Amino acid sequence: MSKVSVLVVDDASFIRDLVKKCLRNYFPGMRIEDAVNGKKAQALLAREAFDLVLCDWEMPEMSGLELLTWCREQDNLKTMPFVMVTSRGDKENVVQAIQAGVSGYVSKPFTNEQLLTKVKQALNKVGKLDTLMNSAPTKMNSAFGNDSLSALTGGKAAVVAPAAAPVNPFAKPVAAAPAPAAAASRGLLNSPPIKPPASSAALTGGRGQGQLRLPNGIQQCVIKALSLKEALLVVKRTDALPQVLDSAVLDLEQGDNAETARLNGYLHAIVAHEPKPDSDWLQLTFRFVDQDAQKLDYISRLIARGTAQKHFIPGA
Repeated sequence: MSKVSVLVVDDASFIRDLVKKCLRNYFPGMRIEDAVNGKKAQALLAREAFDLVLCDWEMPEMSGLELLTWCREQDNLKTMPFVMVTSRGDKENVVQAIQAGVSGYVSKPFTNEQLLTKVKQALNKVGKLDTLMNSAPTKMNSAFGNDSLSALTGGKAAVVAPAAAPVNPFAKPVAAAPAPAAAASRGLLNSPPIKPPASSAALTGGRGQGQLRLPNGIQQCVIKALSLKEALLVVKRTDALPQVLDSAVLDLEQGDNAETARLNGYLHAIVAHEPKPDSDWLQLTFRFVDQDAQKLDYISRLIARGTAQKHFIPGA
């Protein structure tokens, strides 16, 4: 019996590694290939047969939408399941993808369960799911961040740079609350519009405001510093604590024209914003993974017009 083949397309190697790790944990018999953009994926699809494509939207050289449009023009790829995995969750983007022939839509950031649900649905429609399920799945950790850690370190403990604040913000652990049902069932629509966080002395000196989308929910944030590689954010502490290596999306709305950029990345470090173990505020280092020139240009313009001024993050 031939293996089920899946092509993962994303310009961010971090995201590709997370997706591949998730699929290999749950479907040990799956054959997985990857490509850094639509152009590379097009070349692979022209010479190899795949049962499913999981594809980012915003990529250099050829976008996910352009790749999808090309696939639907090919006789042998017209019915191939094509799932868009992207931070573009606006209604107009979803409609555009549906009109182009998309099979499914996964909004970043996502949990393993959300990704696997879409994969199962897509493969079931073409009769390929039973082939995979005949292989006994390995035990899968439901925490996306923990799978990220394993994918990047090969099972070894991750080394996190020491934070400026000497106090451990998790000295008094709080049980993580399950994600609200509404958050898990948002479906194809984008998350709510950006709203300014509540004022607090802890946020004085912020360089801009944004919205951080995490696997367990949405948090408003203040950008304390910004570079081309990462952003230093301050968020309100909640019961559901963010985790190091959690995949996330930072929505920034800045400028006179209210430009919005959706920046993909992960949490590199988490410390207390105030020098006490029960701090109400957390300081997050958010590392960007996008290689898209348009997004890099957007960040450059934010920095140039003084959003970050001279407050660059050390070592960035």
